Amino acid sequence: MIKNLKMNNVGPACNMELEFGKRLNLLTGDNGLGKSFLLDIAWWALTRKWPAEINPRLPGGLMAKPYESGKASIEFTFTANSKSKPVNYLSTFDRKAQAWTGKADRPSNPGLVIYAQVDGSFAVWDPARNYWRKKRNVDVQDRPSAYVFTPREVWDGLRDEERGLLCNGLVSDWAGWQKEKGQAFKSLSSILEKISPSIDEKIIPGDLTRISLDDPRDIPTIKMPYGQSVPILHASAGIRRNIALAYLLVWSWEEHIKASNLLEEEPTSQVVFLIDEIEAHLHPKWQRRIISSLLGVMDTLTNKADVQIITSTHSPLVMASVEPAFDASKDAWFDLDFIRVNKGNPYVELNKRSFVRLGDVSNWLTSEAFDLKSARSIEAEKVLKDAAIALSDETFNANMAKILDAQLRELLGETDPFWMRWRFVAEKKGWLS
Repeated sequence: MIKNLKMNNVGPACNMELEFGKRLNLLTGDNGLGKSFLLDIAWWALTRKWPAEINPRLPGGLMAKPYESGKASIEFTFTANSKSKPVNYLSTFDRKAQAWTGKADRPSNPGLVIYAQVDGSFAVWDPARNYWRKKRNVDVQDRPSAYVFTPREVWDGLRDEERGLLCNGLVSDWAGWQKEKGQAFKSLSSILEKISPSIDEKIIPGDLTRISLDDPRDIPTIKMPYGQSVPILHASAGIRRNIALAYLLVWSWEEHIKASNLLEEEPTSQVVFLIDEIEAHLHPKWQRRIISSLLGVMDTLTNKADVQIITSTHSPLVMASVEPAFDASKDAWFDLDFIRVNKGNPYVELNKRSFVRLGDVSNWLTSEAFDLKSARSIEAEKVLKDAAIALSDETFNANMAKILDAQLRELLGETDPFWMRWRFVAEKKGWLS
């Protein structure tokens, strides 16, 4: 598991330093400030390969570059396993080689690493299948560096020009597991149930089906709450993303166990989830459950592995949902801010925030995580500002108040708390008599 990460002259901020929690880590901040970039860096730190370096078909996951001229470095520390001492690594950018350099050695084993990107791409690093060996003090990478899937390859299978088929893909594996009725299908069904939106709306596998005369595959289906069974290829974007996450988790763990047995080694004791925009495509009722579900999802596969989650989010519901479980001794919240200054250039700043329970989603909207002035529409926010000024304006008269009152009625809900203040002052001054 990754313990800390320090960057100099890399990414949107010139300098960043993070001390990760060993269980849950939340990244918030506006678009373009570096949340996805930090997840890419964390993946690279744990695996020593950029996602797009392994699979050029990926639209993202490219190698990080220096922010400006001069020295650039990435330093990180992680644990090779739960009993080992932390491993420290320093890498600097070689401009002539256009590459990050460091110790000429294979990476230490960080455990199983799964990276879910927001576009539906996935990357998996398995210590049993991707951990290359040494021969006469030379790294011999006769195994894949990692398994990196485009969105389509998750569903249809992953191939390598040299090695051939690396993964059958979600559709074929699910159908095969369901026909076998073995442990893999039981695990998949259990995980799908865990990450469902509610007790009344579970993701339950249905019968296999055919969707076209021209498609010979048996296509898995899911039973919908309204009674129909829908082929997974026709499922909504939110369901498809969660299905893909469940599948990759089961596939990664099943293959890891088989590889560990062949190598006569113990399975890993650590799993790291990197998830970009964990709430992507999900209805609010799913957003409230997704993190708590993922924190316990490995129990379906094994109770011997510790889980670390590092996720970015734009959702106040996700932040509110974490309140009952957040533990400062093993969790952390990092917030990226765009700082405007009167003189000089604006800049991006990373802060580790103290997690305070705000109790309500609207309070999270106006917190440091999202920086909104209010939880209302832009138009309502403006008219409320005008009304607040009017309440203390001695020149404000009844005609002006009636116009403003009409605007408030157009934009505010009937139970908005501002009405009590507005009506009290308006009636006291005789504006609305």
